[in-house]
Amino acid sequence: MNHVKRCPECGSIDLTYDDQKGEIICNECGLLIEEKMVDTGQETGGMFDKSEKKGRGGAPMSIQKFDKGLTTNVGEISDIYKLESGQTRKFLRLKKWQERVSTSIERNLRLAMAELRRVSSFLSLPSVVRDEAARVYNFVLQRGLVRGRSMESVIAACIYAACRSYNIPRTLDEIAAASDVPRREIGRTYRFIIRKLGIKVKPSSPKDYISRFSSILHLSPKTQNEALKVLKKADVSELTSGRGPAGIAAAALYVAALMNDEKKTQREVADVAGITEVTIRNRYKELIDCLGIEDKLKQKESESKKKK
Repeated sequence: MNHVKRCPECGSIDLTYDDQKGEIICNECGLLIEEKMVDTGQETGGMFDKSEKKGRGGAPMSIQKFDKGLTTNVGEISDIYKLESGQTRKFLRLKKWQERVSTSIERNLRLAMAELRRVSSFLSLPSVVRDEAARVYNFVLQRGLVRGRSMESVIAACIYAACRSYNIPRTLDEIAAASDVPRREIGRTYRFIIRKLGIKVKPSSPKDYISRFSSILHLSPKTQNEALKVLKKADVSELTSGRGPAGIAAAALYVAALMNDEKKTQREVADVAGITEVTIRNRYKELIDCLGIEDKLKQKESESKKKK
């Protein structure tokens, strides 16, 4: 503002410089004397307080990456070999030393987070569940609970714990298929982790599986609501206690489909739920016997036969 001494309109020297907008304004007549371009920053999208230190570039931090996305790598091998011979040897040596100076925890996290992203992508899990699984694994690793267990089983157990925490319906069989780890080992590691870390997880409810199973089986909303009513009656009769939630949910859907003339075989429902046909039959018999809906199903069958 040194080159502006007076207002060209009224001759006043009472001027104000707005550093946020880059404007020089006369306080007497209100004339906009000069307007300068101000770099507001592409990442911030506008004005910001200078007292706050905000980053201008780079990807956001993510706990799903072993270094939270902050480490700068020397470069990829394919890019290094494109350099001149002297530069190639130099950067290969730097890359080797960068790997040598990394700690065992960093090397473990590098492999573990890659496995976590692979399994989570296979299961189509939301980002918040992936972040929770990564956070649990970091706690497990820092406390030395990984020792004596395979990295894959611990990652699978952390993903299952995160799914249970956010009520995402994923069975142990699905996680076992995605991670190539036996179901029993995942369950054993999961119980060990929640006991050591003191994680409080609510019991899985059969209602959490209804919408997902019905969507895969292409059942109508009416059948889905009917299955929820069956589950509510089963809960009152204490049929859900001590039984697998996926099996109870699958049986309720099978009963509701029969009541609404949407024919689904026991094999189809069992494959979706990841259980056996024997489990479906046992839960189906328990539901129709204790809830008194056997007569309704027989009436539906007779009506359908008359229509044919």
